[in-house]
Amino acid sequence: MKTLLKNMMLTLLALGIGQAAWADSVPDFKKMLQAAEQGNADAQFNLGLMYANGQGVRQDDAQAVQWYRKAAEQEYADAQYALGGMYDQGQGVHQDYAQAVQWFRKAAEQGIAQAQYNLGVMYKKGQGVRQDHAQAVQWYRKAAEQGIANAQYNLGVMYVEGQGVRQDYVQAVQWFRKAAEQGNVEAQHNLGAVYANGQGVRRDHKIAKEWFGKACDNGLQQSCDAYRTLD
Repeated sequence: MKTLLKNMMLTLLALGIGQAAWADSVPDFKKMLQAAEQGNADAQFNLGLMYANGQGVRQDDAQAVQWYRKAAEQEYADAQYALGGMYDQGQGVHQDYAQAVQWFRKAAEQGIAQAQYNLGVMYKKGQGVRQDHAQAVQWYRKAAEQGIANAQYNLGVMYVEGQGVRQDYVQAVQWFRKAAEQGNVEAQHNLGAVYANGQGVRRDHKIAKEWFGKACDNGLQQSCDAYRTLD
C-alpha cells in the first residue's frame, strides 16, 4: 500500500491562516518590520509569512527564511515548523534534510501536529536521519491523535505491514477509518480492501463497496476497478 508523502507546501492555509482573511488585512510592512527588528517573535514569524507568500511585499524565500529563523531561535513553534519546511524543500536555502529534521523536531516537541507527521515521514524514509520505523510510528501516532489524516493513514499502513509495531489489522482498520472519514482517498480504498478480505473486521462486501465507491468518486481508479469486482 502506498504511503503518502508529506505535503510541505508552506502556504498560509497550511499554517492555519486563511488566505482570503490574510489578504483582507495585510499588516503594515513598516510596523511589522520595526517590531520584528525589536525582537518580537510574532512579528518575525509574520514577516516571514509575508515574504514567503508575497503578501504586502515582493515574494522572497531567502528573506522568509531569515525571519523564520529569528523567530524559531526564540522557540516560536510555527516558525520552527516553517523553517523545517524551507530546508525540506530547498526554498530560500540549500535543501538540507538534516536541518529539516532538526527544526521539525523542535516544533514537534512543542506539539505542532504537522511537524510531528513530517518527522514521522522522515524517519520512515530515512531522510536526514537514520531510518527508524519505531520512531516513525511514534511521531505518526502523535500527529494522528491530533487528527492529521495523512498520519492516521500512514499509521494504519505501519500496522498492516508490521513496521515499527506488531502487525495488527484491527488497529490498522481503526486508523484507516479515522483517515477515511476525513476524506483520505488511500485510506478509503484500504478500508474497502480490509472489508472485502475480512482483515481486522468481518468480511462485508456491502461495506467494502461503500468505501471503494467513495474512493472511486474521489478519483482513485483502482477503487473503481475494485468496486466493479464486487458487483
